[in-house]
Amino acid sequence: MSSLRVDRLAALYTMDPAREGLGALFGVSLVFEQGRLVYLGDPDGGPAADETLDGRGLIGMPGLVDPHTHTIFAGSRAEEFRQRLAGVPYTAILEAGGGILSTVRATRAASVDELLALAQARLARLAEAGVSTVEVKSGYGLDVQAEVRILEVAGRLGGGMRVIPTFLGAHAIPAEHRGDRRAYVRQVIDEQLPRCAPLAEAIDVYCDRGAFTLDEAMEILTAGQAAGLRVKAHAEQVAYTGIAAAAAGLGAISVDHLERIDEAGVAAVAAAGTVAVLLPMAQLYLRDSAPPVGLLREAGVPMALGTDWNPGSSPACDPWAVATLSTLIQGLTVEEAALGLTRHAGRALGRPELGWLGPGSAADLALFAPPPGALPEIASLIQHFGGHRAVARVIGGRRVDVVAPAAD
Repeated sequence: MSSLRVDRLAALYTMDPAREGLGALFGVSLVFEQGRLVYLGDPDGGPAADETLDGRGLIGMPGLVDPHTHTIFAGSRAEEFRQRLAGVPYTAILEAGGGILSTVRATRAASVDELLALAQARLARLAEAGVSTVEVKSGYGLDVQAEVRILEVAGRLGGGMRVIPTFLGAHAIPAEHRGDRRAYVRQVIDEQLPRCAPLAEAIDVYCDRGAFTLDEAMEILTAGQAAGLRVKAHAEQVAYTGIAAAAAGLGAISVDHLERIDEAGVAAVAAAGTVAVLLPMAQLYLRDSAPPVGLLREAGVPMALGTDWNPGSSPACDPWAVATLSTLIQGLTVEEAALGLTRHAGRALGRPELGWLGPGSAADLALFAPPPGALPEIASLIQHFGGHRAVARVIGGRRVDVVAPAAD
């Protein structure tokens, strides 16, 4: 494996928990060898390398981490967008057989090559924004074969991206089981889970009005945990259910959305060390209220940010736009937003080595030019709404270019 030196960065935000704030350093160089960060310091020091990148004028930070996406799907939900603009609630669309269920129909009908090409194109857009690691959920299959197929597609994704697969068979009750919810819950546990657990790192469930009840969700999550999967949950989004506290009681790595979490739920999440994954793009598209960021902050809950990229409630793939929205409509500070894209997002995936740079971290780096006329600082990237593209990315100590979408 070749070595790489990045020289004389204008600013490097290490996000190192051992350093103050965002771990900002100025005018430094880094050297990567054998998949590790081996030098970080004075630009006149450190070893030479096989390849050198000129970092002058650039902003460096750990490779971004997107901890919540639904990127493997087919079909369009543009008509649903029109309905929501006309005032039809998201849950009403779902309960009428639209929403998630319309995407399930399209995804089941798509070929493996089509799903792979679509997902690879979506990941290429994340890669251009500086993302090095992305979580990819199943959940648009909702039967054994389709859920397995989606996770197998996730396992084939690449193009310069670290992909973390999550099993979300409990995304909605499929149309064919609307008359017998219990039969579908048993299918998820008895049939889907044994086939899907070897293909995933975590299990997730959508516990909400119109989706799964608290009892159903906990039964599914407990079974997934017993199968060796980390626990996550779509929690307290449309209606309060109690799933955030209950999942935290299982040691969940993250609970996501949280627009309607209460004080007791926040306390339980804090006590468990669970990460809150905030999804401001979904809040915007659904015209929803913000999670209680002040309560989460006061309790010391780490807050990560995800795109929630999906075809209905968050058809958006720009983590930088998400970061800016988190400050404007959810009340995060610039520093909290930056950590939400990096170190806290790594923790939300159960990968604490991701999203920071220092001894023991992953060797991931993203380099950005500041917006025209702006200072080379992270606040400039978050102030200017979206569209930032990485000048270069390093994953596992190796420079990785964005790979053009391909079916195979």
